[in-house]
Amino acid sequence: MTAALLAGLVALAVWLVLVLARGGFWLCRERDDRDAPPPPARWPSVVAVVPARDEADVIARSIGSLLAQDYPGPFRVVLVDDGSTDGTAEAARAAVRAERLEVLPGAPLPAGWTGKLWALEQGVRRAGAAPDYILLTDADIGHAPDNLRSLVARAEAGRCALVSLMARLSCESAAERFLIPAFVFFFAMLYPFAWVAKANRAMAAGAGGCMLLRREALERAGGIASIRREIIDDCALARRLKVQGPIRLLLTQRARSLRPYGGVAEIGRMVSRSAYAQLRYSPLLLAGTVAGMVLTYLVPPGLALFGTGAARLAGLLAWLLMALAFQPMLRFYRISPLWGLALPAIGAAYTVFTVQSALQVWRGRGGMWKGRAQAMAPGSGP
Repeated sequence: MTAALLAGLVALAVWLVLVLARGGFWLCRERDDRDAPPPPARWPSVVAVVPARDEADVIARSIGSLLAQDYPGPFRVVLVDDGSTDGTAEAARAAVRAERLEVLPGAPLPAGWTGKLWALEQGVRRAGAAPDYILLTDADIGHAPDNLRSLVARAEAGRCALVSLMARLSCESAAERFLIPAFVFFFAMLYPFAWVAKANRAMAAGAGGCMLLRREALERAGGIASIRREIIDDCALARRLKVQGPIRLLLTQRARSLRPYGGVAEIGRMVSRSAYAQLRYSPLLLAGTVAGMVLTYLVPPGLALFGTGAARLAGLLAWLLMALAFQPMLRFYRISPLWGLALPAIGAAYTVFTVQSALQVWRGRGGMWKGRAQAMAPGSGP
């Protein structure tokens, strides 16, 4: 058996395992518009906590969408202004005048906390012990009017500690169509949503743009302080909450990102903020990931285009299988199915972003977000 044939067979086997034995991650079946639960007998109280740092361009739409919720129960919003310099707080107050909105000036960032988590901690403290649920949502997320009602109904029906929605990201420009559906596809591959929901699996994940938490479960899990150093904070919080009760992670059209991405470089920065943290800052895991990405995404088209005989057939089948697996996500984002054939190039781009993430950490600029380097090289301090 030649090396080319062996590589082709291994790549094909990888895709067969992913498609057949990875929780059906690629089917996009876990969605909030399916299996809608009945309304609860009593609508519990909810406080939304929104951390905001330099979000003046979108904050009015984001907060406005929250205050426009058709939620039947008690509901209010706490906006934590995390040291904004662009007039975020003023923009929110000017655009939305409502008694249910409180704008809380953020305190200086203490040692040992990431910026977003410190803002969330202050908002949760301000919410107090009264609400039954806390909704954590980003300042650049817009919500359909029925989103909170749908979230709470699902949480109440399932007695969930957490219901999280993977907000629909902007997918209009060529760069977004090239990279954004794959971002969600790769996330679901890493954290199959069906496995997240299973009590007998340790798999846990959340999407930080929209997370409805049962307040008592959050307290039992140790609160926001228990994850104060985490870069991938949504998944870290989901792991702690799964110990407290059922969790759900769903695709949605009800929560959407309000801010488009400027291009490939900006999307790359988004990925690079946390990619190396996902690998636990391990050079060995980084090397293994790069090798695995090459085998999984680049070997199949390489053999299909330049191989011969059985090796070429194996590469072609693996390429076809990955393109087919990508189709449900492409349909969810309503873009051409032909992007499935581009998945090898997309995988190569994400491999580059992952290496960039490691380089940033090694240079002391890891997890860069709104002027803060939040992920540091091991041994360099908090």
